[in-house]
Amino acid sequence: MTKTALITGITGQDGYYLSAFLLEKGYRVVGLVQPLAHDDTQFLAPLTDQLDLRVCDLCDGGTLTRVLADVRPDEIYNLGAQSHVGHSFDVPEMTMNVNALGTLRLLEAIRALKMIEHVRFYQASTSEIFGDTLPPQSETSHFNPRSPYAIAKLSAHFMVKNYRKAYGLHASNGILFNHESPKRGEGFVTQKVARGVAAIDAGQQSIISLGNLNAERDWGHARDYVEGMWAMLQQDKADDYVLATGQSQSVRRLCEEMFKYIGVSLVWQGQGENERGIDANTGEVRIDVDPQFFRPLEVENLLGDARKARDVLGWHPKISFEDMVCEMVEEAKSCIA
Repeated sequence: MTKTALITGITGQDGYYLSAFLLEKGYRVVGLVQPLAHDDTQFLAPLTDQLDLRVCDLCDGGTLTRVLADVRPDEIYNLGAQSHVGHSFDVPEMTMNVNALGTLRLLEAIRALKMIEHVRFYQASTSEIFGDTLPPQSETSHFNPRSPYAIAKLSAHFMVKNYRKAYGLHASNGILFNHESPKRGEGFVTQKVARGVAAIDAGQQSIISLGNLNAERDWGHARDYVEGMWAMLQQDKADDYVLATGQSQSVRRLCEEMFKYIGVSLVWQGQGENERGIDANTGEVRIDVDPQFFRPLEVENLLGDARKARDVLGWHPKISFEDMVCEMVEEAKSCIA
């Protein structure tokens, strides 16, 4: 029998890769699209004919319940969120409403419709819930969120655990460390640098302004990570899993690798807000630091320990940091061309 998967946040990068992955496995895929946000479906264009897209918002519990009653999914992947950490400081109430209460509305809809025994639920948790906890971070590490985004996600994380224990729902949290791709939104640093590098290579831009160059993240490729999401829901017992590469890279290193793809070697001068990344061949400044891009609270180093996912799920990342960087810059260059 064909399984049905419901994906919230289907218009994001994870929604795209997860949809493609599930369609290849023969799933019927239903995706929730925010009202008045149909332009966000551009990434889904290659898949649109195979998807069932429904207009629904995580802030609308009544519509969520009606959609679930109509679709009766076998698996739910809750990827929908206000997903920008920096923006969450500006819109904390909205972030909590979507990321925390949106998850609760989904869980309550499942319970109200008596679907507990028939559906499996994946919650997109995040490495940001660890905050400044010393790396490496695993499922048993201390949680210390340092942004409204992380606080809202941690609330959802614990709500999922509660529904699993209290009601027996097969619900798993995927604590995913940073994962990127050419489908990444423009507001994220990896895409900002990739598109900036492509624009500089094309002579359309001269400099990229960034925030904390010292921040280190465990960066993987979204294509690998969606396979881990699916694997969690195939287990007999629901649980929580870290997905990560086990290697962290600084924002500075990210810049170096992306510029290397267009044949530019960066050298660094200055410190803090006065640091600059300079083209070693021409002496032109290509990276500068702008204080407006610093967060009120910084998370310096996220580095994941994914041994549990490897041992239980058989999951491990296949795409290297370097290959991911090349793919992102190449795609950015093709968009300019």
